[in-house]
Amino acid sequence: MTTTRLMVWIDQDLCTGDGICEEIAPEVFEGRDDGLWVVKEEAKHFESAIVFDAESGDGHGPDGSRGVARVPDSLIEDVIESAEECPGECIMIEPYDQATLDARDG
Repeated sequence: MTTTRLMVWIDQDLCTGDGICEEIAPEVFEGRDDGLWVVKEEAKHFESAIVFDAESGDGHGPDGSRGVARVPDSLIEDVIESAEECPGECIMIEPYDQATLDARDG
């Protein structure tokens, strides 16, 4: 399994829909049908693929602060750059915390 020291989520209330995040880190960010962006975990980095878009069913999870995605260590610099370049300042980066993941998956 991929090592990770950080987690990331998007505050949709602040998202301006520019998509700069996906341009910089397409393996972590994905556009939603409503024009906002969400985070995701890809199966090539973790045990399964999940998009934190508040949709129901397999492969989907909560959005907002409950939709926290692990960031592969190899993508940390890209995620930080995405947060720095985001005009809405909506990309929230946190240290890895197993309790947060347990609550997310709970």
